[in-house]
Amino acid sequence: MKIFEFKSTEMRIAEATLKRINALEPEISKLSNEELQQKTIEFKSRLKAGETPEQIRPETFAVCREATKRILGKRPFDVQMIGGIILDLGSVAEMKTGEGKTITSIAPIYLNAITGQSVIVSTVNEYLAERDAQEMGQVFNFLGLSVGINKSQMSSELKREAYACDIVYSVHSELGFDYLRDNMAMSKEEKVQRGLDFILLDEVDSILIDEAKTPLIISGGDNDESNLYTIADLFVRTLSQDDYFIDEETKSVYLTDKGIEKANKYFNFKNLYDIENSELVHRIQNALRAHKVMKLDVEYIVRNDKIELVDSFTGRIMEGRAYSEGLQQAIQAKERVEIESETKTLATITYQNFFRLFKKISGMTGTAKTEEKEFIDIYNMRVNVVPTNKPIARFDDKDEIYVDMHSKWKAVTAEVKRVYKKKQPILIGTAQVEDSEILHEYLLSEGIPHTVLNAKQDASEAEIISKAGQVGAVTIATNMAGRGTDIKPSKEALELGGLYVLGTEKAESRRIDNQLKGRSGRQGDVGYTKFFLSLDDQLILRFSVQDHWKEIFKEYGEDPIPGEAIRKAFLRAQKKIEGFNFDNRKSVLNFDDVIRQQRDLIYEQRDLILNRDDLGTIIRKMISVAAEKTVNNPFFIKNNSLDLIEFVKHLNNNFMILTNKEFSVEELVEYDREELIQYLIETWNKCYDQLRQNIIDKYGISSLINSERNIILSVFDAAWQDHINIMDRLRRSTNLVQYSQKNPYQVYTQLGSKKFKELTGRIALECTINLMNNYDAIPSTNTDVDLSWLTNAFEEKTDMAQTTSKNQQALEFINYLLKSERDHLIKEGLNEQEVDDKLKEVERSILKEFQFQLASLQTNEEKK
Repeated sequence: MKIFEFKSTEMRIAEATLKRINALEPEISKLSNEELQQKTIEFKSRLKAGETPEQIRPETFAVCREATKRILGKRPFDVQMIGGIILDLGSVAEMKTGEGKTITSIAPIYLNAITGQSVIVSTVNEYLAERDAQEMGQVFNFLGLSVGINKSQMSSELKREAYACDIVYSVHSELGFDYLRDNMAMSKEEKVQRGLDFILLDEVDSILIDEAKTPLIISGGDNDESNLYTIADLFVRTLSQDDYFIDEETKSVYLTDKGIEKANKYFNFKNLYDIENSELVHRIQNALRAHKVMKLDVEYIVRNDKIELVDSFTGRIMEGRAYSEGLQQAIQAKERVEIESETKTLATITYQNFFRLFKKISGMTGTAKTEEKEFIDIYNMRVNVVPTNKPIARFDDKDEIYVDMHSKWKAVTAEVKRVYKKKQPILIGTAQVEDSEILHEYLLSEGIPHTVLNAKQDASEAEIISKAGQVGAVTIATNMAGRGTDIKPSKEALELGGLYVLGTEKAESRRIDNQLKGRSGRQGDVGYTKFFLSLDDQLILRFSVQDHWKEIFKEYGEDPIPGEAIRKAFLRAQKKIEGFNFDNRKSVLNFDDVIRQQRDLIYEQRDLILNRDDLGTIIRKMISVAAEKTVNNPFFIKNNSLDLIEFVKHLNNNFMILTNKEFSVEELVEYDREELIQYLIETWNKCYDQLRQNIIDKYGISSLINSERNIILSVFDAAWQDHINIMDRLRRSTNLVQYSQKNPYQVYTQLGSKKFKELTGRIALECTINLMNNYDAIPSTNTDVDLSWLTNAFEEKTDMAQTTSKNQQALEFINYLLKSERDHLIKEGLNEQEVDDKLKEVERSILKEFQFQLASLQTNEEKK
């Protein structure tokens, strides 16, 4: 095994644990199948008795190794066990292509699953999720664990079954969508997920780095503003090169002073950047981006008159995905296809924030070390490089750099011709679809047979890749990273030097280049890699040095530029862009953290409403906030004092329609502001208690619970959805404050906090109004309600059969609440004595609630 000069704590733990696993192997291998299967029951009982997962880790890993050997016929290598331990420690395991990451994951998944917590394995596509669940599931099933597969088109019932399994395999996006949908559910029974405990991410860098900024959005309700997109598009088409500036380094585009002047004339504005023009400014910005930055056949393709997005890291079409915030519509306007309505966001979360919700997260990939700082800063995960099982025999040659693009393509074509003559298989990696089609023409002119894999040939991907390792194969592939399929050179191909990987451009990240190189030389195979670059490459275009460099090196003509200095310059450019992209992702995360904190609070409150059967306490708090907001509403303040006539009219029309109470000016005039708030709270509480009792009398307890819950959740969801869209617009407009030398993040945070306070006030007010106007509460008769029996019935535990039907309903309610609370306490793991003690407290609380209601009704009776 490779000796490291410096070993992380995780690697030291892994190596020490490996020794104990290996020492247990002779003993474990003697067990019969039945004895091996019994180990799961033994481990579970030991964990229940107080042992920790860390204490039983060596034994569980030894059992998994033996089970894998028996079921799959493959004995996990020592390096795979090390990788598994690193995963169990909540770190990133970097393992080279072909080192068997899937088998590495078996032991840590098993150990976390036997604790009873939810265990999710996330993959980049559904094919891999299904393949891994079926193959690895054989081992888990043998050891007595259930395995589920979560897919995007499944019904809620099937999803619930999948999540209820000990281990569930899923594509990463569907996990996020299920989380958002669960937090839109109208009852706890509708939810599908059973907690976010442990997740293991396959291709962790692809998900947590490449797609970090991707927002998962559930949309609905069309916002038809297609004329605005068209107007902005027509304006952008009139611009000349002096009217806008593209920052190649950040891929941003701005109007210049000349462009702003042109916009003011075109739209007849005094100042384009006045706040009332912010919606149109946003559309113009998107149209500029669509025309000047987004490239056809690079970021997107047009197929069947539809805009389809291309994944810049895999070259695949992203089915069903669209750009958000109106950029999709701007591209549709640019390409003159039908402009679809921009939808309203109902729920949203970024991958960064979704995966940070898990209590424990780990991941595996072939390339992550170059992004370790980001993994540590954002996810608190260290990257550990796991040694290869066999030494790497691949040779990575030095880059060859040319002055211009044409010279590069000529050199690439000559090299492919040379390699093809000796029949060595060659994989040519291009950065974009356009490049693969240029090279295709060059190779055709030389008569070299080849296949092309890019977003346009996505359907035939598996077949093309399977043949790429054969003798004489020439394959052009746009972005080979994360394709999830290994290229296996034939025996004859290995004799010719193995797979030759030829890169035609450096990616924005060294990690992506390493993924391309990793396609060659798997499991100790021979292989060869080399990059052919030019000063016209996108990497250099992003910095203002291209013309200067071309002048310096023009003497080399079509020959490669010699020396290490130019190669180091390319590396520096790459590192600079990596740093910029990291800063960009961190900035997005900072902004998203504002909405994350708000989302956490809203979802926490929502869960409280879903899980509680008696919402009386929550409703009382809402009534208190609603009273304060109503009294302090500036609409009713005239000449620094309360306009009582309008105020009383508002109270009676909005809160008192279904009650026997009506406010009057004479009644309220004697109160100051604080006293008035208290008086409203007391009055509304008394009135609402009567309305609640009316519902119980007419429909029973469960109807009251469902009615209140549905009213509150409907208000919650509608208000939160509006808030998301307000925050979205706020974020767009805060970028404009840069022009006035203000910090956009600071402005967004301050305004966002203010908007959230308004949101909570709005929810309380709307809930109170809707609850007070719940027509289910209209009394069926005018019979007064007598609750005087309640205290005795409660204290003496009166037999329910001896009570009146009305009393029986209330006792039913109490018993229902106590049973629900008992189930909840047992789930929390409390013993019988603790449960009984807690239930006594709950009993007292419920009694107090009903006595308050009784007192209210008696007061009303006296007034009558």
